[in-house]
Amino acid sequence: MLKEISFNYKGRKIKIKAKNCNFLGKFFGLMFKSREKSEALLFEFRKPVKIKIHSLFVFFPFAAIWLDDKNKIVDFKFVKPFNFIISPKKPCNKLIEIPMNRKYYGIIKLLRLGYA
Repeated sequence: MLKEISFNYKGRKIKIKAKNCNFLGKFFGLMFKSREKSEALLFEFRKPVKIKIHSLFVFFPFAAIWLDDKNKIVDFKFVKPFNFIISPKKPCNKLIEIPMNRKYYGIIKLLRLGYA
């Protein structure tokens, strides 16, 4: 099920439709997926957590955006394949993983421009 979520980044409003993940989806994330067929994933948590992720068995880079309960960015990172631990600076209520593929080129470009 796709869910639209929006957040502000460097003064720009970004809207994205992401697949809302269930328990199994939270476990696997983008692992073993192909780059071009991958969808953005949304992980929602009941209470603020400092969730650590990894990119083992993810064969392409992706953007990880941790949000609070008001969709404000808590932390943001570009993640390369096969990293063991990636964690946010602060607890979050949501995590969005955006694969770097053609479908999300515009969003990734906006994020990269503000990232420098």
